[in-house]
Amino acid sequence: MEIENILIHKDKTILDALHKLNKIRDVSRLILFVTDNDGSVLGSLTDGDIRRSLANEEDVRKKVGDVCFINFVFETDKKGFLDLRAYRKRDIKILPILDEDKRMLRIIDLEKTKSVLPLECMIMAGGRGKRLSPLTDTVPKPMLPLGDKPIIEHNIDRLIAFGIQKIYISVKYLGEQIQEYFGDGSKKGICIEYIWEEEFLGTAGALALVNEFKSDHVLLMNSDLFTNVDFEDLYLELIKSNADMAVASTEYKVDVPFAVFETNEKKVINFKEKPSYVYHSNAGIYILNKKLIDKIPKNQFYDITDLMDNLVKEGGKLVHNPIIGFWIDIGKPLDYKQAQEFVKHLN
Repeated sequence: MEIENILIHKDKTILDALHKLNKIRDVSRLILFVTDNDGSVLGSLTDGDIRRSLANEEDVRKKVGDVCFINFVFETDKKGFLDLRAYRKRDIKILPILDEDKRMLRIIDLEKTKSVLPLECMIMAGGRGKRLSPLTDTVPKPMLPLGDKPIIEHNIDRLIAFGIQKIYISVKYLGEQIQEYFGDGSKKGICIEYIWEEEFLGTAGALALVNEFKSDHVLLMNSDLFTNVDFEDLYLELIKSNADMAVASTEYKVDVPFAVFETNEKKVINFKEKPSYVYHSNAGIYILNKKLIDKIPKNQFYDITDLMDNLVKEGGKLVHNPIIGFWIDIGKPLDYKQAQEFVKHLN
């Protein structure tokens, strides 16, 4: 949404405001913000404010500057984490973000935005996807349809819902299709930049091709995931633990169909009948301190697991955070079929 569409000058009338409110689309609440001659925001104006004014005075020519709510809630522009929970408790739907002169920078729609994370992101989308051939012979795996949009678009839309505004996409195989579809990201209100790999660089090598990440931490994820992972929970785990890297994890259960012995040489000292073991496995989603990127060699094949392995060996702190929700790694035809069926049942 263009910011100008929700701004109105203080000298405009209630009737002008009604016409403008009637044109608002794609937000969870009909609201305008009243500005002075310098563009500073003086207050908010909803259809409820207008109804109350008309009920009292029946004057559609009254100026909006005399009707608006001056004690409106707003936030100033911050680079750090913005916790939206307090605003949700107050049933605030639209949170304006203002600069130091109270000029409007953007709005946060709390019905659509789950969090505002101070992260830039890279999505790895350069792989060949051979196991999904022939589907991927002419279409890159991230662009395979899943419901009403490509797999990668589900991930981009979820990143946007967590307030991430800058996304790098590493591309190689048929990457032109991805670039043509998303462009510079402006249609989604974000910035997308493409990192072209001359050779396949593994699951982390493309990070070293970015000149400079602006955020202190970087989110890295696979493009072929279908998940409702909570990026905020993963980020807060990283910060709370003062860790160098956090990785999202999924549970992997192994059922042994026989009794398992615990032994001392050949003597059985205990046994478990048909035990089940639960392991935490790598879900392909990471948040890392951007200083770690300096350890990644440029233009060389390098997997994120190499970085994780070196981090642990050097005494760094790596934590995991379980995904509470669904997660499908679309690597094989059966995975793709499962995701296609699952998406039908999502709202």
